[in-house]
Amino acid sequence: MGHQIVASEPVHDVPAVVQKLQGRFGAEAFVIQNTCDNIPTLWIDKDRLHSVLRYLKHYIDRPFGVLYDLTGIDERVRVNRDGQPESAFTVVYHLLSYQRGQDIRLKVALPETNPALPSVTDVWPAANWYEREAWDMFGIEFDGHPNLRRIILPPTWEGHPLRKDHPARATEMEPFSLTQKKEDAEQEALRFVPEEWGMKRHGEESDFMFLNLGPNHPSAHGVFRIALQLDGEEIVDAVPDIGYHHRGAEKMGERQSWHTYIPYTDRVDYLGGSLNNLPYVLAVEKMAGIEVPERAEVIRVMISELYRIANHLLFYGTFAQDVGQLSPIFYMFADRERVFSIIESITGARMHSSFFRIGGVAMDLPEGWAKPIREFIDYFPPRLDHYDKMVMRNGVLQRRTQGVGSYTTEEAIEWGVTGPGLRATGFEWDYRKKRPYSGYDRFEFEIPIGSNGDCYDRCAMRVEELRQSLRIIEQCLDNMPEGPYKAYHPLTTPPPRERTMHDIETLIQHFLNVSWGPVIPAGEASVCVEATKGLNSYYLISDGGTISYRTRIRTPSFAHLQMIPLMCRGLMIADLIAILASIDFVMADVDR
Repeated sequence: MGHQIVASEPVHDVPAVVQKLQGRFGAEAFVIQNTCDNIPTLWIDKDRLHSVLRYLKHYIDRPFGVLYDLTGIDERVRVNRDGQPESAFTVVYHLLSYQRGQDIRLKVALPETNPALPSVTDVWPAANWYEREAWDMFGIEFDGHPNLRRIILPPTWEGHPLRKDHPARATEMEPFSLTQKKEDAEQEALRFVPEEWGMKRHGEESDFMFLNLGPNHPSAHGVFRIALQLDGEEIVDAVPDIGYHHRGAEKMGERQSWHTYIPYTDRVDYLGGSLNNLPYVLAVEKMAGIEVPERAEVIRVMISELYRIANHLLFYGTFAQDVGQLSPIFYMFADRERVFSIIESITGARMHSSFFRIGGVAMDLPEGWAKPIREFIDYFPPRLDHYDKMVMRNGVLQRRTQGVGSYTTEEAIEWGVTGPGLRATGFEWDYRKKRPYSGYDRFEFEIPIGSNGDCYDRCAMRVEELRQSLRIIEQCLDNMPEGPYKAYHPLTTPPPRERTMHDIETLIQHFLNVSWGPVIPAGEASVCVEATKGLNSYYLISDGGTISYRTRIRTPSFAHLQMIPLMCRGLMIADLIAILASIDFVMADVDR
């Protein structure tokens, strides 16, 4: 049995979805938790978990079809838990309904000894990796999981890193040493045993070959490994192996101050730059009650779309290169350099500018900022037309990508695919349009959609997004509002530069907020944005201190790579290369 659900303070204005659940399962089955993001958040007993999740996915009107995220919380040293049931470890299920344009968050309380839950892989296949990650990081068991083993960390790792009693820095651990015995054990742990990977012989008369693609291979776009089971050159099975790029980004988020963690976010999707800052600072601002000035919002949008163009240009060139076209990447990298020059002239840095701040942006736009952007807006459309002829209308590329690696809208939703990969199936959903943030509702742009959900369409989506980003940037240029670039709020970090030396109080505030970080009120908030590769969100918990108690980063690439076996079975190895190219992933976005 799970922990007993104990009623908390009454919650007013109960959302319709909660009323539906209460009518179906009884009001006593749930404890409603108030959160800063106003996402309906319910605590349930683990014995009801399956029935509630199945109801939300299959039977409620306008169902919650997407298992958007699944993660854990080590609650053992948390102080501010007013109204929440007693829990040592909490498992959080974050569901998304496209029809409702709404999220719901379910929580299950678990004891300190032997925390365990039934697996929900029979409800969502996408739960497979998420449950493995929760076991890897927190030691939470999922009964009935088909292959519960480490996914991010090596099989020989001791402990569960996101538990609060696990060290956060190397200086907290003993100096590393590698004895011969330990080296032999590590090498033995690397031995490839197909059965341990969930592979099996498909017939007595067949003999399969196993092939490693990666973990160091140019077409794997980073330290990523796929174990292939082949019948000749046909792919019988493919098992992705991640974790080679894990840097503990969530753990670092729980040791840095709210302000000093911002540069770490740039490096999660390291091709997305400050677009990675956005969901993080929006979540902090939501907990702190900070209202961002309109000028700061528009600057954020402009910088975000510039980084989207930079990302998509790299994708476009490497996509063509992976399927055999070498020339386009040189043209596209030259254009990407133009974009980086613009970003550098505004922010002072190129790929990782860490330009967004709690409450706004780091500094106001420099004198003459509009000129290079105007020149790029005039220059870029003819280049895109040229690339259409060079790449998208190339017969070889079309034959290698059309009809390859296709999936339906239903399959995409089942596996948690978002962004261009979802829109390529013909499903019109873009977070900037459907659930606008940072002032995106003030901009005019289109949502490109495909029809086949194949490699070619996934590329075509990003090509059209380049044009739409250009439209948004032009509107920023033509309609940049006047006013402050940062909120005048005591928790804004750091405070606007012109106020720093105003008097001793503002100087003290600056010193404390930068050195210790602002004290963010206790609470929880999750904010999602349409990032370069799909939906990216930060789920933050403040315990009323200067650092985050729990930092959860939900990235699109983690969900996307899990779908590779479905996309490539029955195809050839060369098709797998095209599939990998079309996904548009970076391993830091997967492993964090």
